[in-house]
Amino acid sequence: MALAAAAPAAAAEDWRPIFNGRDLSGWIPKVNHRPLGENWRDTFRVDDGVLRVSYDRYEVFKDEFAHLIYRTPLSSYRLRFEYRFVGPQTPGAPAWAVRNSGVMLHGQAPETMSLDQSFPVSVEAQLLGGAPGETRPTGNVCTPGVTISIAGAPRREHCLSSASPTYPEGEWVRFEAEVRGGRLVRHRINGEVVMEYTDVRLAPAEYAQLGADPSAFPAEAAPLESGYISLQGEGHPIEFRRIEVLELP
Repeated sequence: MALAAAAPAAAAEDWRPIFNGRDLSGWIPKVNHRPLGENWRDTFRVDDGVLRVSYDRYEVFKDEFAHLIYRTPLSSYRLRFEYRFVGPQTPGAPAWAVRNSGVMLHGQAPETMSLDQSFPVSVEAQLLGGAPGETRPTGNVCTPGVTISIAGAPRREHCLSSASPTYPEGEWVRFEAEVRGGRLVRHRINGEVVMEYTDVRLAPAEYAQLGADPSAFPAEAAPLESGYISLQGEGHPIEFRRIEVLELP
């Protein structure tokens, strides 16, 4: 009886695709040093139902960190997709960016980003891939322009590692974020919770290092309760597919 009762609830989950598998409708690119909406060197493109972050039209990467921003802000929701790293890193990209990408949660409004802003103020679910024999968890958390707490304690580190295994380049990995305003965020990798944090707040002292305009934000360390999702490009090719959202009450 318990199993029978649970089945309708699972079926009622209203997951909604936010990537149509054909083009970039509903998304807007922002590449560092380029104006909002310019898809510089076709960094973001769609092939065979897959959203690709590609660098085959770059001779040298010149600090051109890129974000593809979903146009609709969200507050409480679940986000899920699959991703994999493919091919070599782009010449000129930083060493730390090898098999390194992410999805930005609760990001600032795209129109408030500065021309020379490297990353949106947001909380990042960091996606990493490992080389053979390397220990490199994925589903980590990084904090460009924000602070978080873990187990009730404020954390000041820029990035914190998750409890996930390491996944190699070329392997599709399932990621999910459960976001409940700024109160609670969970990261899941292949169905397992690997990171949980609370109390997401703005960190005004960090805006300058991102190139962010302080006038776009409250002056105080306000709670970050909503914002924009964006997929990141840091110089290593990556692919995304099956991108869906389930809005929560």
